[in-house]
Amino acid sequence: MSAPRPVRVLIADDDPLLRAGLAVVLETADGIEVAGQAEDGLRTVELARVLRPDVVLMDVRMPGCDGVEATRRLAGVGPRVLVLTTFHHDAYVWGALRAGAAGFLLKRASPERLIDAVHAVAAGEAVLDPAVTRDLLGHLLAAPAPVPAPEPVGASGQLAALTAREREVLRLAADGRPNDEIAALLHLAESTVKTHVKRILAKLGVHDRSQAVAAAYRHGLMDPHPYRPPGAP
Repeated sequence: MSAPRPVRVLIADDDPLLRAGLAVVLETADGIEVAGQAEDGLRTVELARVLRPDVVLMDVRMPGCDGVEATRRLAGVGPRVLVLTTFHHDAYVWGALRAGAAGFLLKRASPERLIDAVHAVAAGEAVLDPAVTRDLLGHLLAAPAPVPAPEPVGASGQLAALTAREREVLRLAADGRPNDEIAALLHLAESTVKTHVKRILAKLGVHDRSQAVAAAYRHGLMDPHPYRPPGAP
């Protein structure tokens, strides 16, 4: 039986030293292959179309064509994008999510966390760094200019269609909780949580978890503070 094909990753960052460090980490991981490196958004789009990687590690703050525009150009036809950011409060990350990124991670994340995130994104999951989620969305909601005014809960037909349990699952997802943690907190089977997530995506008309969380915040369903179900630690 042949070994599964490795996840092919394109690294996009204007810092050559950081690119080299990321490449070393990923090349030493099982099941990952570095397909190439790019120093700006335009080069990233060009290489993605030629090399056809599974995942792009995308720095959002690059000269010329930034990571947000590069993500937008790759959305729907290219690889899945995992945004890397240095700062908790980075409005570029919000723009990248709206452009179609599958998630975001702090650049200071551990090598193990980075490797897990790459595999998760390649498998079709969304990666939401808890610290970035809380700080970024709380910051954006406090600044009305970049974020539309929240609609009352129930004002959107899509959000109103969510059941109480689905809203609990979505709130925990917004806190960066993976499916197994959500299952433990809500005393559910992980398969049940996955079913809830699929239904949430369908009801909101989005493709992945990060887009669902962004939609919920835009429409006022979510509180910017971490959600804790009754009895949770």
